[in-house]
Amino acid sequence: MNDIKYRRRLKKSVKRKLIIFIVFLVLFIGAGIGIKKYYDYINSYPYKLEKVGYNEKEIKVLTSKLKDEELDKILKMKYNKLVDDFITQKYFIFENLKEYISYYTDNSDLSKKDVVALVNVKGNKDQYESTKATDTGKKNLLLVNKHNYLTKEYKPDKLVDVSVKYCYGQNKISEEVYNKYISMYNAAKEEGLYLIITSAYREYEFQETLWKKYAEQQGEEWADSVAARPGYSEHQSGLALDIVTYKSNMNDFENTKEFKWLQENAHKYGFILRYPKGKEKLTGYNYESWHYRYVGVETATKIKKLGITFDEYYAYYLK
Repeated sequence: MNDIKYRRRLKKSVKRKLIIFIVFLVLFIGAGIGIKKYYDYINSYPYKLEKVGYNEKEIKVLTSKLKDEELDKILKMKYNKLVDDFITQKYFIFENLKEYISYYTDNSDLSKKDVVALVNVKGNKDQYESTKATDTGKKNLLLVNKHNYLTKEYKPDKLVDVSVKYCYGQNKISEEVYNKYISMYNAAKEEGLYLIITSAYREYEFQETLWKKYAEQQGEEWADSVAARPGYSEHQSGLALDIVTYKSNMNDFENTKEFKWLQENAHKYGFILRYPKGKEKLTGYNYESWHYRYVGVETATKIKKLGITFDEYYAYYLK
């Protein structure tokens, strides 16, 4: 009888100790989980961004739009309410964030959209400042403007003579561009319209002579507004054409049916209007209704659909 009581007491004692152990184990595990959660929280981007000064709404935008390495850079900056405004812009480029903020601070009359566009294409810098040799490896998509140049030695591959049927005077152009232009010419002709090239490929030396002539006539500032300096002309790339029609010139070409046709159809053959009206600050040039650049059908179609300049396209999609 005593032995039975003893076994019962022992069983209860073991059971009690087991319960106590389980309780302590659960508490220990719970504490560990809690500590880990807390550790993870204080090392999370939301927590760190909040400590910098960003509110819940701003943090949600930041963490959804930026990569971890970009968030790490944000954490090293002082809080700025403009950060969220800029990263939600369509053509936002993270590497330009500080420039966006700086330029907008000095030009708050501009929209943030315009600031992003200008900074992306270096429109916030003086022309011919911070220049570099362009990446010719991009071939039909190489960029030539007042910040990206072609060397004096650069000559495009497969230059061919342009038949006098399609141009005034003697001209050369890259073979692919020539073939696409002929297709475009024929399509326009079927509608009773006539296109003619006034200028195509230009050597470095030709552009040098042309620019110096303008500079001597009315000064360098005016020369820069109407012509590129040597090395900075798209014509040297073999990808640019100046196009007009019979009985018209460059100044009145935009009033012709041919111009209107090109606006609706040039992209189908890989051409874009390189210097559109109202985009002078982005391209660095006055509006030129006659200057067309070959970029290929796919890119030309995308640029037309987006309604942006090639400079903007290059900065966001190619650079």
